[in-house]
Formats: sequence, structure tokens, C-alpha cells
Amino acid sequence: MKIAAGILSLVLGCIILFQSCAVGVGGAIFDEESAVQGSSAGMLVGLIFFIGGAFAFALPKVSMVAMIIAGILGIIAGTTTAYSDMTVWGVVALIIAVLNFFAGRKKKAQEDTAATPPAA
Repeated sequence: MKIAAGILSLVLGCIILFQSCAVGVGGAIFDEESAVQGSSAGMLVGLIFFIGGAFAFALPKVSMVAMIIAGILGIIAGTTTAYSDMTVWGVVALIIAVLNFFAGRKKKAQEDTAATPPAA
């Protein structure tokens, strides 16, 4: 599950960065300040997606925290700027955070099982 969350985060991070750059250029061309501000927040969310995806493979709990931060930032940016797609990316980040939570629990359960000595 952590591999899926990691790959998903990395791929979506690329998509979010590309989309945010496009929104920023469009906002600059049409002189729409709210879209430019939303695109800046979107680039930050895309970067946090990359960080979360990188940590998902070895440290799923760290990835979970990063995705929660990206989710909160995305939802706030989506509701307060003209870049309303960020709300969707924020919800997706929270879903990936749940995946990372269960991936971290599964890893801990496997470590606890391996550390328990067999009964004699």
C-alpha cells in the first residue's frame, strides 16, 4: 500500500505543479490576482505532494503528516482563491494521508509480530 501511495503522490505532484503553472500564466495574462495567488499555493501543494511521495516508501508516517498539511493548504487555497481545483487536490491529499496511515500501521504490526519470540 505504501508503494501505491508513494507513486500516486509523485505522479499527482507532477500534475498539480503543471496545472498550477498553467493557472499562474493564465492569471498573469488576464490580470487576475486571485488566480495567481492560488497558483502559488498550488505549486506549494505540488511540492509537498513530492515530499510526501518520497517519504511514503520508507517513512509512511512522515508522508502522512506531509499529506495532511498539503490537504489543509489545498482546501484553504481552493475555497479562498479563484483556483477552485485546489479543493479537489486537498481532498485527494487527505485520502492519500489515510492510505499512508494504514501503511504505517501495517508496517508496525509486522515488526511487532517479528519481534515476538515463539512460545516454548
